[in-house]
Amino acid sequence: MNKVLFINNNDSFVYIIVDYFLQNDCNVIVVNNEITIKEFKEIKPDRIVISPGPGHPRTDTGNVIPIIEKYYSKIPIFGVCLGLQAIVETMGGEVDRARVGPIHGELAKIYHDGKTIFKDLPKPFEATRYHSLAAWEESLPDSLEISAKAEDGTIMGVRHKKYKMEGVQFHPESILTIPHGMKIIQNFLNL
Repeated sequence: MNKVLFINNNDSFVYIIVDYFLQNDCNVIVVNNEITIKEFKEIKPDRIVISPGPGHPRTDTGNVIPIIEKYYSKIPIFGVCLGLQAIVETMGGEVDRARVGPIHGELAKIYHDGKTIFKDLPKPFEATRYHSLAAWEESLPDSLEISAKAEDGTIMGVRHKKYKMEGVQFHPESILTIPHGMKIIQNFLNL
């Protein structure tokens, strides 16, 4: 059984994502983003999930960035929306206002590379976007690769080239992303 540490960035729908992990027989421990490294060490998770939430990853994610910095090479990490943005910022990339403007509750075609978390998913598939910020492609560090984009060119997925760390900008838990969101979670659990 996977022990999943789920870091809650104060999003309204985090327990839908938590339920996806519970449906896959995971032991899920939900903590807020102020968790300390000491508290983290006591939990000893097998996987880390970084939730969506409001704000900017540099200023509104509590201790998420220090946790990513310390553990990305040791424990698989999956970030959703703000979680993806925190991964990008931690690795040296830039997150700013989305060039296409805020997108909330809109379906988008997701064009992906078919690897790791996107294994066995249709190309493209539809997913729901809720974001005002986005990772900027020209700022991505060499350690990250783009794994998915929306039809408007916005980055929808990133992956670390060496370690098991991935993120998606869209919301796998959204009703409009079903059934593909569950498959993404299952693929993450199989990394």
